[in-house]
Amino acid sequence: MRERDRRLLEAARRGDALEIRAALRDGAAVESRDEELRSPLLLAALGSHVEAARVLVEAGADPDAQDRRHDSPWLVTGVTGNVEMMRVLLPAGPDVTLRNRFGGTSVIPASERGHVSYVRAVLRETAIDVDHVNDLGWTALLEAVILGDGGRPHQEVVELLLAAGADPDLADADGVPPLRHAERRGFTEIAALLSAARAASPVT
Repeated sequence: MRERDRRLLEAARRGDALEIRAALRDGAAVESRDEELRSPLLLAALGSHVEAARVLVEAGADPDAQDRRHDSPWLVTGVTGNVEMMRVLLPAGPDVTLRNRFGGTSVIPASERGHVSYVRAVLRETAIDVDHVNDLGWTALLEAVILGDGGRPHQEVVELLLAAGADPDLADADGVPPLRHAERRGFTEIAALLSAARAASPVT
């Protein structure tokens, strides 16, 4: 690896925007990769270094560049729940259909983790598919119920997903719908939200 590229990667990992600019001026490749195939922008996103990411986006960095684990700068925003980072990446035109190693889009891990602000923003500001099904057979709604704790953040995530048109009857790979999962886990508030959404759904 060229020393200038190593400088850029280290600067991105630290979130040093000034050093990133300097390394780029010295000819570092904006799409250089470390041993795990992580790009400078991915390293900045992993560290939630917003200003560093902004510099890299302005330099043309790819928000969809994936590493060995299939993480990308865009996908990582769903894990961290960093709305500001998400918005820094939007002008770069990220592919919101890009899938992580579990076959999920960014809204799925965000829903699992109860990142309310992120879920609200990504649903409002992108055309992400609210009913995308990952390789486990789970949607964002199912992950919020199955992997969430039933607390207020996950309740809000469920509210946001349903308001965005998530199908309350879309079952998992075993045919178990979100409502049944919520009832099994004793998530009374979430079960009530799902029941109300099902009642309001048009009969087909």
